[in-house]
Amino acid sequence: MTVAHHDSLTRHVEAVWQAVVPVLPGFTVEVLPSVDSTNSELMRRARTGQQEPVLLAAEVQTAGRGRLGKAWHSQPGQSLTFSLALPLTPSSWSGLSLAVGVSLAESLHPDVMLKWPNDLWLHQRKLGGILVETASQGEGPDRPRTVVIGMGINIARPDAAAVRALASPDSAAPIAPAGLAEVCVGQTAGETLEQVVPALVRDILRFQADGFTAFASRFAARDALFQQRVTLSDGSLGLADGVDASGALRVKTDAGWRAVSSSEVSVRPC
Repeated sequence: MTVAHHDSLTRHVEAVWQAVVPVLPGFTVEVLPSVDSTNSELMRRARTGQQEPVLLAAEVQTAGRGRLGKAWHSQPGQSLTFSLALPLTPSSWSGLSLAVGVSLAESLHPDVMLKWPNDLWLHQRKLGGILVETASQGEGPDRPRTVVIGMGINIARPDAAAVRALASPDSAAPIAPAGLAEVCVGQTAGETLEQVVPALVRDILRFQADGFTAFASRFAARDALFQQRVTLSDGSLGLADGVDASGALRVKTDAGWRAVSSSEVSVRPC
């Protein structure tokens, strides 16, 4: 277990390791003071053949990535950024990001909701995001693939001025993201890491065994878009009505029902 000297995370990694290793043999934890992206680093390792399960957390990400190539910025103690890599052989990969979101939301706070497909929401504002990537290990459908699951969670509420500075000059004023400190006053990034990781590992292993079906009702209980008017990035308008068995978003449009894959479009409330 490799640990950098920063109290906000390192005080808790031993507890994380002890809680996880009984269900995930060979599991290790690493904490780095700085990295371009925890997901990028673990994907580089996966492509060289590393298959051992590992959790990589960083005090600072200099080039963090979100879905659709969006940047994710982190500052020491102000946010929690980590990625988990492990070999996985589910019968279907559909709905994995939703299962991850369910696990995180349930561990964080009762007020945390899920905005399909991969955002954590608190009081109608973005609290965090999830990025899932995979790397193949050999040829054939039954060969395990290393999945790298990255999480970014705001601990402190991001500064409004910094949010405005990141916005495009011609875009509408962005809504300031949420911070976990709004509902968990005084909770550190390290405490949050210890709070969410053991349950997350158990839920990923359950997803491998049972697929998204095991998480469908749990997702529905925290679905922030349910019965909300939404705009799809292709310009379509509709009413969000939960997800189907594969985790695709069901949207009722003027042209009829549509199942929306996360690879097709992004979604925002009207």
